[in-house]
Amino acid sequence: MASWWCRLLCPQPKQVASESVHGAWLAAQRLGRRCDACDVEAGELCKCARGQEEEEEKVAGGGRVAAVAMTTSQHHSKPTSTFVQSVINMVGMLIGLGQLSTPYALENGGWASAFLLVGLGIMCAYTAHIIGKCLDDDPSSKTYQDIGHQAFGSKGRVIASAFIYLEIFFALVSYTISLSDNIQLVFAGARLHLPWLHLSTTQLLTIIAVLVALPSLWLRNLSSISFLSFVGIVMSMIIFITIVCTAAFSSVGLGKHIPALRLDKIPAVSGLYMFSYAGHIVFPNIYTAMKDPSSFTKVSITSFSLVTVLYTALAFVGASLFGPTVNSQVTLSMPPRLVFTRVALWATVLTPVTKYALEFAPFAIQLEHHLPATMEPRARVIIRGSIGSAGLLLILALALSVPYFQYVLSLTGSLISVAISVIFPCAFYLKIRWGRLSRPVILLNAAMIALGFVLAVVGTASSAKLLVQSIQSGHVA
Repeated sequence: MASWWCRLLCPQPKQVASESVHGAWLAAQRLGRRCDACDVEAGELCKCARGQEEEEEKVAGGGRVAAVAMTTSQHHSKPTSTFVQSVINMVGMLIGLGQLSTPYALENGGWASAFLLVGLGIMCAYTAHIIGKCLDDDPSSKTYQDIGHQAFGSKGRVIASAFIYLEIFFALVSYTISLSDNIQLVFAGARLHLPWLHLSTTQLLTIIAVLVALPSLWLRNLSSISFLSFVGIVMSMIIFITIVCTAAFSSVGLGKHIPALRLDKIPAVSGLYMFSYAGHIVFPNIYTAMKDPSSFTKVSITSFSLVTVLYTALAFVGASLFGPTVNSQVTLSMPPRLVFTRVALWATVLTPVTKYALEFAPFAIQLEHHLPATMEPRARVIIRGSIGSAGLLLILALALSVPYFQYVLSLTGSLISVAISVIFPCAFYLKIRWGRLSRPVILLNAAMIALGFVLAVVGTASSAKLLVQSIQSGHVA
């Protein structure tokens, strides 16, 4: 049974690495490469990779569980990333949707919750470090799922893959909710009405935006998808810059009161903070792309230090600017007629549109792998595009039905991100290196697993309760 689920969920030799919601720069770079040896477009299986895949089939005895998941780019390209490039890649992956909610989280949790933000950053930097140690132990491990398999066999791979796909799904729902919340301000004067549909102007604008992005799911050229990903990274950086400019050049003054601590809000706030640091599923790819993997720990420390400082600064600036009126997405609190606000809103609206194709890529390539080899290319494209379109429309329907950004984001952080970024890495590390670890290290990792479980249970319960209450209040209204 586990073998069947593994074949369905887990990456095969042709699969690209799944990537997190916080950016896809590295994955996009790998998607866009060509195989120089065989002169075929990236994303197509070259002769060399086909030969290796056949060899893996023999080794695995017909099953894919024991096969080493490799992409064609890994097969041909040598590691080239320098220390600085690796830091840029990791920072680019971590900065994203989570930055919009840090001011809201700080204002709700109190300024003392900044210690939680910093503490989670330190924990995630450590788990990034031990992911590198797990990869040191087995050179054949190239992905997060490989580490899961290395630690717990096929069950570990299945569980890791399932959580990765869940994170991608919920992240896309969050992106779509963000799109819906911000697009109404971008087109503030617009009035749309269809007599046969009982939908608001905001809902219709969101549907139009998603339909505009829909053709990107039919893209076969992965270089085009990689371009969309790069645009998404640029949009995230623009959002941060515009918020800083608002604080520096607008009439909105700093100094709004921030409460010291609100213990009752900490469980939900922890999920928002945790989501901001969830990028671990792509860290193995950064490791394997480095010229000097031994410096991966320094890369992790440097990257998380930069991101933690950025998040903390942004949280205090946003909370101090808008105080109790700060929205769950700080862009919605910015002065409406300010140029910086218009730029930030457009960047926030365009970011989800650029994410859909690349986030769907792991599903699409896995789907194609399970289609009959004799199927014509056109039929493959139709099936791939149709299922992708259906999935995106499902995400759209869910986002319009549950338009509560902060609670969906907090639920994702508590239910999924804590597992991927804290619990799983520590469990993998203990299992792989058991017998070679000192007692303090074992206790440290066990304590982090326990803390992760507490954050997951309490945070999930709190955010789920708030989400249900919001849905019920919305229905009553």
